[in-house]
Amino acid sequence: MPKKVVPEAERRRRRPTRQGSVLSEKLIVQTALRMLREHGSAGLTARRLGAALGADPSTLYRYFAGLDGLTRAIGEELMGRALDSWTATGSWRTDLRALGLAIHASYLAHPQAALLTASRVTGRPREIEVDETILGILRGAGFGEADAVGVYHAFIDLALAFASLDAGALAIKDEVREADEDMWSSTYARLPAETHPHIAATAHLLAARMNHSAYPVVLDTLLDSAEARLISARSGAGTA
Repeated sequence: MPKKVVPEAERRRRRPTRQGSVLSEKLIVQTALRMLREHGSAGLTARRLGAALGADPSTLYRYFAGLDGLTRAIGEELMGRALDSWTATGSWRTDLRALGLAIHASYLAHPQAALLTASRVTGRPREIEVDETILGILRGAGFGEADAVGVYHAFIDLALAFASLDAGALAIKDEVREADEDMWSSTYARLPAETHPHIAATAHLLAARMNHSAYPVVLDTLLDSAEARLISARSGAGTA
């Protein structure tokens, strides 16, 4: 049976840790993000986290339902940071595009955490706030409920899928990533036109593009489709 999580007001530590800090959910999540950046997911353990915080490892269980609860809180933190960096303009397409880019950027700022959390549904307040915001933008633009949910589904999955894909490249060692990136110039660009005519014809373009995320391009494609669907729905309503 999982241990009961103590409410924030009851679990706040009255004495500072050995580092002189008073424990809180926020401090634990921030410390976990730092540990993930430095050591990867394998290095995030209750024992190591307790040592980094200057507290007994069991203290974690007063704040979270184990490491899985902490993982959900980390995912929520990344979502919350994306929302905090975003400003609405009132233009549904502009706002969705900016929010998608903000989510992608927030996760890429912490690639190890992105790999750990991008596939999770946290059910925590900040994530719910992001979802409510997206659905509100879509419904406010005039999308019907079914279309709003369809676009929301594609939108959030696209942002998180590319966050995971691009974070994977950032999480590997620099020399390995650089060797991968160099393949487009060192290998693909040298393939002969006699055996690989299509790659040979486009090699310079591949080298220029393939080491950059395709997320903005694919995001625009999704928004183009959504906008066309909205225009079609309005047109159909107008002629009914």
